[in-house]
Amino acid sequence: MSNSAQTTLMANAIRALAMDAVQQANSGHPGAPMGMAEMAVALWSRHLHHNPADPHWPNRDRFVLSNGHASMMLYAVLHLTGYDLPMSELRNFRQLHSKTPGHPEHGLTPGVETTTGPLGQGFANAVGMALAEKLLAHEFNRDGYSVVDHRTYVFMGDGCMMEGVSHEAAALAGAWKLSKLTALYDDNGISIDGKVTPWFIDDTAERFRAYGWHVIAGVDGQDADAVDAAITEAQSADRPTLIVCKTTIGKGSPNRAGSAKAHGEALGADEVKLTREALGWTSEPFVIPEDVYAAWDARAAGQAAEDAWNERLQAYRAAHPELAAELMRRLASELPATWQQTVAETLAAAAAQAETVASRKASQIALEVYTKALPELLGGSADLTGSNLTNTSSTPPLRFEADGSSNGGRHINYGVREFGMAAVMNGIELHGGLRPYGGTFLTFSDYNRNALRMAALMKQPVGFVFTHDSIGLGEDGPTHQSIEHAAALRLIPNLDVWRPCDTAETAVAWAAAIESKTRPSALLLSRQNLPYAQRDGFDGIAKGAYVLAEPMRVGLKKKVQAVIIATGSEVQLAVGAQQQLATLGIAVRIVSMPSTSVFDRQPRAYKEGVLPAGIPRIAVEMGVTDYWWKYGCAAVVGIDTYGESAPAPALFKYFGFTVENVVDTVRAVLDR
Repeated sequence: MSNSAQTTLMANAIRALAMDAVQQANSGHPGAPMGMAEMAVALWSRHLHHNPADPHWPNRDRFVLSNGHASMMLYAVLHLTGYDLPMSELRNFRQLHSKTPGHPEHGLTPGVETTTGPLGQGFANAVGMALAEKLLAHEFNRDGYSVVDHRTYVFMGDGCMMEGVSHEAAALAGAWKLSKLTALYDDNGISIDGKVTPWFIDDTAERFRAYGWHVIAGVDGQDADAVDAAITEAQSADRPTLIVCKTTIGKGSPNRAGSAKAHGEALGADEVKLTREALGWTSEPFVIPEDVYAAWDARAAGQAAEDAWNERLQAYRAAHPELAAELMRRLASELPATWQQTVAETLAAAAAQAETVASRKASQIALEVYTKALPELLGGSADLTGSNLTNTSSTPPLRFEADGSSNGGRHINYGVREFGMAAVMNGIELHGGLRPYGGTFLTFSDYNRNALRMAALMKQPVGFVFTHDSIGLGEDGPTHQSIEHAAALRLIPNLDVWRPCDTAETAVAWAAAIESKTRPSALLLSRQNLPYAQRDGFDGIAKGAYVLAEPMRVGLKKKVQAVIIATGSEVQLAVGAQQQLATLGIAVRIVSMPSTSVFDRQPRAYKEGVLPAGIPRIAVEMGVTDYWWKYGCAAVVGIDTYGESAPAPALFKYFGFTVENVVDTVRAVLDR
């Protein structure tokens, strides 16, 4: 069989599996997999270094399908190359509990590097993966020992190009000179609404050249040899490369090719039959000839590649044992043996100093210790470093020289790109070896919310720092004052939201975020100074909520009559109210609740011990009140309107965030 004939069969196997699976499910997107089949053949069979037997091999090339609706292309290739994805799973495409969901999901399907579907984000994830590879290579490789040496490839479509996050991520990739990043653009000119020309007139090639990319345009995406040559050229570029592949969506379908109908619906039984005839594909549905399996099989080559790398790693261990041990620790996501001692010392220092500082400054104080102890922590900010305080003495700014080399910095200036920052951080975390965190104002969490949601969906422990968390930021006004954001973030499943009240709670929040293996964390931090809260020990903080102060602390030995629940900067109001209420003979317990999600996971007995039944509860937080009724509150001191532009003290008084108003609210509840 000639090479061209074999290539055709390999590509047609993807087409057949894509149209069969979508037809059986009567749901899905057959067109893009059929159009990108030769692109997949060129990359996966001629360039991609991977081992189907070990999808987590650290030095594998990363492949991201950013246009995740083309999932059947990826599932077909994973099956054909030898991953643990049997044909039964392809038959169950888009069915309950199958390993072939409608869009690829990380952690579910072997070989899927990231969850894609929200267009453009997979591309941004790939940028993060390529950055992680580059930074780890700079940190760990030594002359003669390149143990971190792999490439990142991403397929993307017109939708990815239109989404704003791709612009943000592409600009960063160019600035960072990510020469091992190659993006293959499936330029088929079709989206759900039809031909894209009325609404997508960008000169994409010139746009990417302006970002500092090497661009190879005009490639016939249905000529595997042409795509192969373009990938080879990309591998010698000193910049990231965009390969513009002109394709026909639904290639092979006599009546659907090149149309929007091929994009998001099954071809139909008659058209599938006609397509098989047009392709000369005679096998039954979900049947692949043995010679096609043999042509695709990557198991032997993959195992040989991993074995060769393991030999290099052994030599590296012998020559650089400390570096090798550190690399393996970080790739395994393990914390140093001294970590718990570091946290304990940080908390002891917080108690001893009892500083009155903004919680954003408390965050920086904790990070100063943690970034020194953990070289894997990679900070950043979306152009707000001086406000977010995400930088430390151990994390100098990351910079790249003209030749693309890194200065070894550990703090990223993402620019005004909140969405891109979050999606890139997801890619860094998915790669392994680094733990990213990045900051912006809480009100701008709306910009990066979908990437944050994807981190939660993928169970990636990325750190999101959100400062200026309330009307307490003052004069910048309602555009910058967060009202609904804390509640909105708390609604995201698998996201831990922390709103600490002082240096101790902030240190615990950061420790919890760092120790997490399956949840991202969002730290909501104040601009204004907050006093240190005296407490008996720190154990309760890590449980999300705890009794900060009983009435006895203020000299009132009576049965608790009410519980005030507060978070963040409002804890000081609760403490002040407790003291005033004591002078009136009213005994109040103060519960600090820095993390509702963590508290909600505690055993029932613990929760009932903190919030005993039958005792009225009053919540105090500078945000929407609706969220707090879930805790059975009798009243909520909150804010259900947008803010105002004024100095913070004036705003607190105007909106009722005063000790006096909390006292009056408690008394009103007890007088009912």
